[in-house]
Amino acid sequence: MAGGGGDELKLLSTWFSPFGSRVKLALHLKGLRYEYVEEDLTNRSRLLLASNPVHKKVPVLFHGGKALCESMVIVDYIEEAFPDAGTPLLPAYPYERAVARFWVAFIENKFVAPWSQLFEGAKSRSEKAEGLKQILAARMAMEGALEECAASKGKPFFGGDGVGCVDIALGGLLVWVRASEVLFGVKFFDAATTPRLSAWAERFAALDAAKAALPDFGRVLEYAKRVRGPAAGAVAASN
Repeated sequence: MAGGGGDELKLLSTWFSPFGSRVKLALHLKGLRYEYVEEDLTNRSRLLLASNPVHKKVPVLFHGGKALCESMVIVDYIEEAFPDAGTPLLPAYPYERAVARFWVAFIENKFVAPWSQLFEGAKSRSEKAEGLKQILAARMAMEGALEECAASKGKPFFGGDGVGCVDIALGGLLVWVRASEVLFGVKFFDAATTPRLSAWAERFAALDAAKAALPDFGRVLEYAKRVRGPAAGAVAASN
């Protein structure tokens, strides 16, 4: 675990959850210690059911015995609870914070939602094709955002010179995006089509926090091959 003063923190997640990876990224970027508890989504624990009774999903972060759910809500909380630790995850100014949160919501609604549908066995071929179309449109918008959003202005990350909440929202998905490229034969972050996103992905993956927080690509790819189709409920059981 990363060094720091967050000894009361406990993260309940799964090794493959891209949303759990978001929380791990935030914790490592802030330099906070935490206990990690692996959840079995095929046999949900009493701890998960009690701490997230509405959605019954991971990740769940416990701080001082209190449970928090939804990955980007947790990321926001980590920044607010530990503002002086490690890397700031939100811009300093209210306008830039609002713009960053807009792009986080955009990623959730326009990228994650259709991407998750690709793993739902009940979806028809035409529905999945529409989902791919939405993802490709979303990545072009993100390509432009990397150049133009308030904090970035052409700097290396969505957060500017350093990683911020938008980078975490997209970066937590990075290994799964690459696995999906293999599974579906579509290049989402392509140097020819989205050169900024492609370069961003390489920079992000090289970060120490990313190396510590993101799962192994080969292991994710094998898992994704198994869960693709009717058995893909475990992928959707995280947020």
